[in-house]
Amino acid sequence: MRDPPLILVVDDTPENLDIVSMRLESRGYQLATAVDGEDALEKTYALKPDLVLLDIMMPKLDGLAVLQRLKADRDLPFIPIILLTAKADARDVVAGLEAGGDDYLTKPVDHAALLARVRSMLRIKSLHDQVEAQRAELALWNKTLEERVQTQLAEIERVGRLKRFLAPQLAQMLAAGEERILDSHRRDIAVLFCDLRGFTAFAETGEPEEVMALLQGYHEALGPLIHRAEATLERFTGDGLMLFFNDPLPCSDPAERAVRLAVEMRDAVTTLAQAWRRRGQQIGFGIGIAQGYATLGRIGFEDRFDYTAIGAVINLAARLCADAKDGQILASGRLCVAIEDIAEIEDLGERTLRGMARPVPVRNLVRLKAPPLSEVAQ
Repeated sequence: MRDPPLILVVDDTPENLDIVSMRLESRGYQLATAVDGEDALEKTYALKPDLVLLDIMMPKLDGLAVLQRLKADRDLPFIPIILLTAKADARDVVAGLEAGGDDYLTKPVDHAALLARVRSMLRIKSLHDQVEAQRAELALWNKTLEERVQTQLAEIERVGRLKRFLAPQLAQMLAAGEERILDSHRRDIAVLFCDLRGFTAFAETGEPEEVMALLQGYHEALGPLIHRAEATLERFTGDGLMLFFNDPLPCSDPAERAVRLAVEMRDAVTTLAQAWRRRGQQIGFGIGIAQGYATLGRIGFEDRFDYTAIGAVINLAARLCADAKDGQILASGRLCVAIEDIAEIEDLGERTLRGMARPVPVRNLVRLKAPPLSEVAQ
């Protein structure tokens, strides 16, 4: 609504127009006038006043006809209309109100009644405009919210697709625009390799469907453990998995996380292996873990990139895995120093691992130590 409000006064009698206009202008309102029904329609559409004072008895087009046309037009904003009538006939007033009039005054118009009715209708107009503005604002918010929801759903779907091919942590960071993590960098990580013993022989003689079913059960058992431990799954190599901790998401205890995950994985595959053996599938499971510095980042070419880790620690974990017997978790000396408080460790002495020039100290992770009674009580 304008400030001050614009009022259109419609009357075919010039004296009535002058009197009403003078009284309203003295109160600071803006005024426009129309001398008949057709003029009233034209001025209403052109000016869209905040209030109309409409005489009922006029030539050409009477007030009731004007009222009906204005109220039937959905393109016009809400404009309150006060009917002015010289008749005391209640039927005339009722007809006007039923046609959509918002109030009425009987001529000659009482000055106090005129101002009171005008203020009342303008308050209604102001409240109506506020409601309409809030409705439009709410509609805009709803549209914006709907667009944001659609954008977020699309982002979730995109991240979900990325997570099928990349480590979840890496996919999340890429989706957030943190592509700098792909740049080559050096970091201290704990690396875990694992694979199945006897799988190659089984794959050579078993039916493809049996091989795929075994791998599916194997991956489905280990996948949730890997996800819960927040390990970065670098690659699948058939029955082999390579994981590392402390990149791309940093953590304060990479060695402990690797060890706890290794034990959980061994327990899970031990359960699976019992079912495999009942089917005549002699499959075992071995793990190698090591800690050290590696260079991490993107490798590949324009249409196909991988995120990987390169360094001596990777080779060491892989060689420890290859040397592990069924059920063994072989660990490097440095990693064992970090986890000696939580795990029972068997010293296997130095071994010359395949592909490594010098002997390295090898430890066997037997089991995790039971927590102190004070921790259990808590």
